[in-house]
Amino acid sequence: MTARTLLVALTLRLLVAPYAGEAQQPAKVYRIGILAGSAQAPRERRGYAAWQQGLRELGYVEGQNVTLEYRYTEGNVALLPALAADLVRLNVDLIVVGGVGYVGVLAAKQATTTIPIVMESLATDPVATGLVDSLARPGGNITGLTIMTIEMAGKRLELFKAAVPTLGRVAVLYDAANPGNVLHAHAVQTAGPALGVAVQLWGVRGTEDFERVFAALRAERPDGLYMPGGPLTGTNEQRLVDFAVTNGFPLVRDSREAVEAGAFMSYAYDIVDQSRRLASYVDRILQGAKPADLPIQQPMKFELIINLKTAQALGLTIPPTLLFQADDVIR
Repeated sequence: MTARTLLVALTLRLLVAPYAGEAQQPAKVYRIGILAGSAQAPRERRGYAAWQQGLRELGYVEGQNVTLEYRYTEGNVALLPALAADLVRLNVDLIVVGGVGYVGVLAAKQATTTIPIVMESLATDPVATGLVDSLARPGGNITGLTIMTIEMAGKRLELFKAAVPTLGRVAVLYDAANPGNVLHAHAVQTAGPALGVAVQLWGVRGTEDFERVFAALRAERPDGLYMPGGPLTGTNEQRLVDFAVTNGFPLVRDSREAVEAGAFMSYAYDIVDQSRRLASYVDRILQGAKPADLPIQQPMKFELIINLKTAQALGLTIPPTLLFQADDVIR
C-alpha cells in the first residue's frame, strides 16, 4: 500500500466513524403513563383520540418512539392509588391524568414527587386544593390544564334557565364520593337564587344508589336535572340520559357526548382543542421543560350544544336567540 493510499483510507475511516457511531445509538422511546376514568366513556375516547393525533403531529408515533401505558378505574376511584403506583413502578417518563378529577391527580402526586404529572381536565381549583403553588408557577412536578367546569356552573344554569324559562326547581345528581363533584354541586346551588331557581342536591356514591335517587326524583318531579361530569357519570352516561328522557326531565350536562346520547343540552370546554394543547405540554416536558415552570392553562374554547329532538320530545320550545348562540344543534 502506498503512502497516498494509506492516507486516503485513514481519512475515509475518520469521516465515516462518527456517522457509524451515531447510527448505532437507538432512538429514545418515551413511556407515557395515562391514569384515566374509563376506556368505554365516549368523551374520554374522543379526547384521547385528539391528544394522540396531536402527539403524532409533533412527531410521536406509538410503537416507534413512544409507548402509552393506560390504567383505567372504570368508575372505581378506590383503584387510583394502586394504578398510580403501578405507573411509577414502570418508571414512566411522564404521567397524564384525565377523566378522574382531583382524586386522580392527588393519587399521582402521592405516588411520585419526581415523575412529571400533566393534568388533562382538572375541574377543581388546583391552588385551593393544594395540588400546586400557583397557576403561573406551579412548583413541584405537576402542571397541565384546568377546565373551569365549576366556575362555569352558574353560566350553565343560566343557559338552562334561558332554554326553559319555566325552570323553577332543579335537581343536581352528583357523585358524593368525588370532591370535585361536591364542589360543583354546591356551585350550582349557590348560583340558583340569583336566577330564581331552587336547587336540590342528590348525592350518590355508586351505581347501587341510582335507583333510590331515581325513585325520589320521579316522586319529586323537578323541572330539570343537572349532572356534573366525572368517572361515575361518564361510565353510566347512557343509563342516566335514558332515565331523564324516559321520565320527561330536561337534562343539562357538561359534555357533548351526553347531548349526542339524548341529553337536552350541554355547555362545556371544547375537549378537542383542550386535548391538542395537552399534547404540546407533554412534548415540552419530554424535551426537558420542568412542570414547575409551565403555567397551568385554562380552556380557550367553550361550546353550547342543544339536542332539538329531545327538546321537541319534551314539548319544549327553545328561544330562537339561544339556538342562534349554539355551536351545534342536534336535529
